Amino acid sequence: MLGIIFTNLVEMIETTVSYEMADEILQEAKLSSDGIFTSVGHYPLADVVEIVTLLSQKTGIPPNDLIYSFGKYLFPKLMKGHKHIVSADVTLFELLAQLDSKIHVEVLKLYPNATLPTFSILNEGPRMIQMLYQSPRQLETLAAGLIQGGAEYFNTKVDVDMVIVQTDPYKVQITVKQA
Repeated sequence: MLGIIFTNLVEMIETTVSYEMADEILQEAKLSSDGIFTSVGHYPLADVVEIVTLLSQKTGIPPNDLIYSFGKYLFPKLMKGHKHIVSADVTLFELLAQLDSKIHVEVLKLYPNATLPTFSILNEGPRMIQMLYQSPRQLETLAAGLIQGGAEYFNTKVDVDMVIVQTDPYKVQITVKQA
């Protein structure tokens, strides 16, 4: 996974829980990088799992809730750091419709070794979009959090519904409707 995910996850722990908790987790976790991440590095998914698992144990918050919250936290950070990829007048639904055709193409130019999920558009309209999420990492909860973070960023209320439609390869239908 891209280092930007790790640096922002640690930052989220520092700002929403405490610096001490972030340091404690990085000290205790058995990480490939010994807890030292750069935003341009690449790290195994197992490191995210280790960090989230320890955070869950220490806070009592279920891992999926933490992953969802991280997605919400991450969205504005990604927007701020990658404004050149997204036009200033885009809406949430337009952005979601461009994930594979534009956004991920540009991300791969910046991070050629990135392994990104795919989002195929199944149905779309001015106030809804239905996508098929595909990733062996099975991080649709992160995707839902990113979508909700995007909704907050664009000041749009949405309902996000997810249904696993296939397990091998892993596919989830995500429906986003304006509330």
